[in-house]
Amino acid sequence: MKTTILVDTKPLALFVTPKKPCYTTANNFPVVQFSIQNHNYSSTMPPLKRKIKGYSSSKISNFKNRFRSAAASSASESTKLDKGSDNGDGDGQRKVPGLNTLFRRLWKVAAPYWFSEDKEPARLQLAAVFALTLGTTGISVGFSFLGRDFYNALANKDQEQFTKQLLYYLGAFAVGIPFFVLRDYAREILSLRWRSWMTKFYMERYLKNQTFYKIQSQSIIDNPDQRIVDDLSSFTGTALSFSLTLFNAAVDLISFSNILYGIYPPLFVVLLVYSIGGTAISVFLGRELVTLNFFQEKKEADFRYGLVRVRENAESIAFYGGEENEIQLLLQRFKSAFENLTRLLISSRNLDFFTSGYRYLIQILPAAVVAPMYFSGKIEFGVINQSVSAFNHILGDFSLIVYQFQAISAFSAVIDRLGEFDDVLDSSSSKYLSSSLEEISLTYCNERSSLLLESNGSIIMDRCQKVLDIENLTLQTPTSKATLIRDLSLVINKKDHLLVTGPSGSGKTSLLRALAGLWNTGQGKITFYVNERNDTQVPTSSEGPALKVNTADDTAEELEGPINRNDRGIFFLPQRPYMVLGTLRQQLLYPTWADDVIPTSNGGDPAGLVPFLMRNSSSGNQWWKAY
Repeated sequence: MKTTILVDTKPLALFVTPKKPCYTTANNFPVVQFSIQNHNYSSTMPPLKRKIKGYSSSKISNFKNRFRSAAASSASESTKLDKGSDNGDGDGQRKVPGLNTLFRRLWKVAAPYWFSEDKEPARLQLAAVFALTLGTTGISVGFSFLGRDFYNALANKDQEQFTKQLLYYLGAFAVGIPFFVLRDYAREILSLRWRSWMTKFYMERYLKNQTFYKIQSQSIIDNPDQRIVDDLSSFTGTALSFSLTLFNAAVDLISFSNILYGIYPPLFVVLLVYSIGGTAISVFLGRELVTLNFFQEKKEADFRYGLVRVRENAESIAFYGGEENEIQLLLQRFKSAFENLTRLLISSRNLDFFTSGYRYLIQILPAAVVAPMYFSGKIEFGVINQSVSAFNHILGDFSLIVYQFQAISAFSAVIDRLGEFDDVLDSSSSKYLSSSLEEISLTYCNERSSLLLESNGSIIMDRCQKVLDIENLTLQTPTSKATLIRDLSLVINKKDHLLVTGPSGSGKTSLLRALAGLWNTGQGKITFYVNERNDTQVPTSSEGPALKVNTADDTAEELEGPINRNDRGIFFLPQRPYMVLGTLRQQLLYPTWADDVIPTSNGGDPAGLVPFLMRNSSSGNQWWKAY
C-alpha cells in the first residue's frame, strides 16, 4: 500500500498538528487532517516522531498578513515592470555592453562547438570554406587584371585584342562562378550543423536541473524559447558570414594594396583618410542601434508569446468572454514593439543619409585622383578601371563598419542576449538562480535505515517504516524571501495518507515545491526513504543531489551522479494537468517514456495484441505500463 500526500484546494485550514485519521473522503480514502488549533493543542495520536513545531494561532495570523503583503508587493512590482517595459521608459536605462563584454560573450557562445566531439569534421569544413574564400579572392584579383587589358583594348580600338580578352573573361567566369557558389553553399551547410549542435547543447542545459522552471518562476531573463530558436539561428549564420568577411577583407587588403600603391601612392593615402573618417562618423550616428536592436528582439518575442498564450488558453478565454481584454493586452505589446521599431528606423535613416553618400562618392573619387596622370599620358585608360576596382575593394575592407554597421549592431544584440542566457545557464546553482546563503537540504536514503518502533510511551505497538522525514523546515519564496512555513517538523510512515488543507495562498503547493526540490530557499532538512532498485538506470535529465546507501551499515553517502525521484517511487502530480506532445502511449508513461515498458521475448511489442494497460508488480513500486 502506497503512502500518499494530498493537497486540498479548499480553504479549510492551515497546518498545525496532525491527528489520527478522523474521516474518509467520498471514495473511502483515509486521510489525516491538519486543522488550526490553539497552541496548547491536544492530540489523540501516539507520540511518534510525527509533529509540527512552532505553530500557534497568532503565528498563523502573522503569516497570513506577511504573505498577503508580500503578494501585494510582488504584484505591484510586477505591474511597474510591465508598464516600464511597455511604454519604453525603462528601455533607455539599459547600458550598452562594452566591447570587452561582447567579445567575451562571443567567445563563450561560439567556442564550445569547435572543441566538442564534432570538432574534427567542423574544423575541416571550416577550413574548406576558408580555402574557397581564398580562391574567390584570387579570382577577383585576376578579374582586375583582365579588366585592365579588356578596357585597354577597347580604348585602343584593337578588335583582335578585344575579342581575345572577351574570351578570357568568359573563361574566367566559367571557372570562377563555381567557387563563389560552393563557398556560399559550404558556409550555409556549416552554419546549419553548427546551429543543430548548439540547439541541442542549449536545450540540454536549459532542461537540466530544473533550470527552465527556475528561470520562469524567478523571471530571470525574458523569452528563453526565442533565444534558442531565433537567436541561435541568427548567431550561427551571421558569425560565419562575419568571419569570412573579415578573412576576405584581410586577404583583399594585402592583394589589392600592392596593386593600388603601385599605380599611385597618394591614392592609397586618400583611401586611408576617407575610410577612417567614414568609420568614425558611422559609429557616432549609429551608436543607439545596438540597444534598439536588443529591445526589438525582446518586444517582438513578447508579442509572439502573447499570441501563443491566446492559442494555448483559447477555451478558458472563450469561457470568460475575455476577447476584448486579450486584444487590449496584445495591442499594448504590439504598440511597444512598434514604437521601438519606429525609433530604430529613425536611427537607421540618419545613418543611411551618410552611408549612401559615402558609397556613391567612391565611384568617382579614384578616377578623379588618377585622371591627371591619364591626361598627361603617364597611365593607360585600363589602369583607371583597375585603380577604381582596387580602390573599391580596399575601401570596402577598411569601411566594413560603415557598410555593415546595422548588421553589426543587430549581431551585437544577438550576442548580448545569448551571452546573457549562457551566463544564466552556467550559474544555475549560483547567484542567478540561488541567491540564498542557506538552502534546504533534500536527500534520499535507503528505506531499510528508516525502521522505528511505534509506541505510546509504554508499550511497543508495531514496527513502522519512515517514508518522509521533515526536520525544522523554514520555507521562503525564491524572489521576495517571504516566509511561508517556519520550523516545520514532520514524519510520515509507510501506508500513511496525509491530506494538507488550508486557504488559497497559504503555502500548500509551496510545501510540495520544497519536497520536489523546486524551491530550496530557506533552511531545514527533507529526507526521503526510498527503495534502491538494482535495475534503475542513472538518468541524465537532472543534476540534483543524490545519495547512495552503504548496505553494510545503512549509512548514506553522496553520489557523483544525479538521481531521478521517479525511479525511486516518488511521484508528484502538478496542479495543472500537462499533456505531452507525443503519442497516447507516451502520455500514459510520461515521464518514464517507453524505456520502462515490459520487454517481450523478441524484444518488441506483444504481437497481435490490442493496446491495453498492464500493471507491472515485479518490484515494490507498482507502475502502470502501456502496450
